[in-house]
Amino acid sequence: MIDHDVAIVGAGPYGLAAAAYLSQVNGLGVSIFGEPMSFWRTGMPKGMFLRSSWSASHIADPGSELTLDAYKILSGNHLCAPVALQRFVDYGLWYQQTAVPHLDRRLVCRIDSEGSAFRLRLADGATSTAKTVVVACGISAFAKRPPEFDGLPPSLAAHTSAQQDFTGFTNKHVAVLGGGQSALESAALLHEGGAKVEIFLRRSSVHWLGWRDRLKPFKPLSSLLFSPTDVGPAGVSRLVANPALLKQLPRQVQDRMRVISTRPAGARWLVERLRNVPITTRASVTSAVPLADGLELTLNDQSTRVVDYALLGTGYRVDVRRYSFLSPAIVEKLSLSGGFPRLGSAFQSSVPGLHFLGAPAAWSYGPLMYFVSGTKFAAATLARHFDRTPRVPA
Repeated sequence: MIDHDVAIVGAGPYGLAAAAYLSQVNGLGVSIFGEPMSFWRTGMPKGMFLRSSWSASHIADPGSELTLDAYKILSGNHLCAPVALQRFVDYGLWYQQTAVPHLDRRLVCRIDSEGSAFRLRLADGATSTAKTVVVACGISAFAKRPPEFDGLPPSLAAHTSAQQDFTGFTNKHVAVLGGGQSALESAALLHEGGAKVEIFLRRSSVHWLGWRDRLKPFKPLSSLLFSPTDVGPAGVSRLVANPALLKQLPRQVQDRMRVISTRPAGARWLVERLRNVPITTRASVTSAVPLADGLELTLNDQSTRVVDYALLGTGYRVDVRRYSFLSPAIVEKLSLSGGFPRLGSAFQSSVPGLHFLGAPAAWSYGPLMYFVSGTKFAAATLARHFDRTPRVPA
């Protein structure tokens, strides 16, 4: 017997939005599993702010009522831009309690395909079955750690997704690797907490965002060049805001749009906070050797640094084979492109009935899928699909 028409795995912005939209489809039995806003609560350092603009930070809902603006009014929360990470988490939890109160907090440990359905094994040993599974588990499984740091203990080196609290780094010498928002803002937080910080990045300079804000006085031009979704540079922003159109373009164009829209970059409001932090460009670490009282880093120019700790703001590389809950049989049937599932209409993979939302959908639907602002397109597309699909009672 089938327990659910649709089981959503993951309760971040994409999973919550999908559940909210699908609950409006008549006769569709929907379940959602996972801890709400888990990655946002545990996968980013405390004290961070969202890089995305206010307009691009709403989790989509069918009535466009559960916005940041609505939460600000109802909660009396003093929200402003840029949005603090903790305030966004609070907003996400409010969204969940309002739109998805039936959420099941149990984690899904295994998904197997059984004929035309799926069997889910939950953390407490229970099982559940569903005709369709929507995977919306985010990027926590995809943290990219340079091989030079393999084998080092967390006391010497960690990815930014694993280091939440910087309060113990006062007077410590910390090397921060990376030129994206996570690396740069982590460096600012460390510096402000009294650490001695040096940033290392491969590029010749930091890429700072901010042209949209500069063009605000020229509103018609700003609106022409930038979509409210706030993904991608001028002009490109309007294209990637329309995944259905982007998906029709030649593959090399789609790939180019994805690269230039997601390259490492920092919000311009970090410039002043990093004014006194040294940034070494065109630098990469070729070896990391533990010492009795620290870590010796050798750079590509043969120079060395002895530090107390290395923070790896080295980003994420999507590879759905790293989702440990997908059975080997399902993984074997997935058509992949460099770790991304190749998705057809309504985000469906080559395994019938298995859909992917969020970052894993970026190869097929463009860079918008990396960001919260993509929840509206993804959830609305899913809802239209199920609304049009004839259903046979379980």
